[in-house]
Amino acid sequence: MSDLGWSEDFARQLTDSDADLTPARIAEIHRDRLVAITPEGSFNLHPREASGAYAVGDWVLTDGTSAVRRLEPRSDLSRRAAGPGVAAQRIAANIDTIGIVTSCNEDFSVPRLERYLALVSSAGCLPLVILTKADKVDNPRDYLRRAEQLSPLVTALALNAKDTEDAGRLTPWCSGAQTLALIGSSGVGKTTLRNALTGEAAETREIREDDARGRHTTTFRALRPTLAGGWLIDTPGMRELQLTDAAEGIGAVFDDLEELATNCRFSNCGHASEPGCAIKAAVDSGAIEPERVARWQKLLREDQHNSETLAQSRDRQKRFTKRVKGAMQKAQIKRDVER
Repeated sequence: MSDLGWSEDFARQLTDSDADLTPARIAEIHRDRLVAITPEGSFNLHPREASGAYAVGDWVLTDGTSAVRRLEPRSDLSRRAAGPGVAAQRIAANIDTIGIVTSCNEDFSVPRLERYLALVSSAGCLPLVILTKADKVDNPRDYLRRAEQLSPLVTALALNAKDTEDAGRLTPWCSGAQTLALIGSSGVGKTTLRNALTGEAAETREIREDDARGRHTTTFRALRPTLAGGWLIDTPGMRELQLTDAAEGIGAVFDDLEELATNCRFSNCGHASEPGCAIKAAVDSGAIEPERVARWQKLLREDQHNSETLAQSRDRQKRFTKRVKGAMQKAQIKRDVER
């Protein structure tokens, strides 16, 4: 069990009523079934919740046929679901390290990396920035320096994903039952890294030369064993990455600005034209870049909007469910009286 990532965090959640159930880890999620793994092998399970309630990497308790109960994860990577809705979308669970994969080309974007880092920090995982296509540029160290400057939390590696030995530098993060998840845009080399780390031969595709973008080769999330004795979760490329409930993660990425803001004269300072604003003073002195402050404020506004909208949506759903139950109870009482 420990080879699958089982730990005391999950064992403490077991109760006497779970004695006849078996722990299993979710490797794949499909609309009508879950693929689970135990030390004995993999098998299909019937989900007892909506498929969106599960994430690859989850631990569940099973009777051999269905997922009877889902255990609380140690870490949980989620985002606001793409589209006009307000629901949160779970991406992966029980991850130790999340590798943010980007390329040493036009795909490298400081604002996007900051957004990914906030997401990773909110999930309770260690961030690892993986810079691929390092063999295609003259000075990959420049990309490494820019990535490392984003946050003191960042560890960054520049490598050639197509070189198996070079990709093997990721082994410390996916060995000894550790779980590494790969996230990033399409075409940055996630599937190539997956093949190198797991020994699989999943299909890869070339990127477009005009914008360094690629097509989806990974179509669904999957938990796979690595050659080093750990686990890897590969994810499809993300075209939209909306944050929700990520204030703590944003604070971790922009901890220098958060600390500086405590010196503002007013606790509700908007860091624009208020007197005694420590952020504005630092910008005016050249100590911090105004673009970084703008990105920080943008992420905070987005997270506040999405988080409040999600909470309101949940509250409406609760009220609706309560009304439905009330109507059903009244209908039952009426039927009992008529009998």
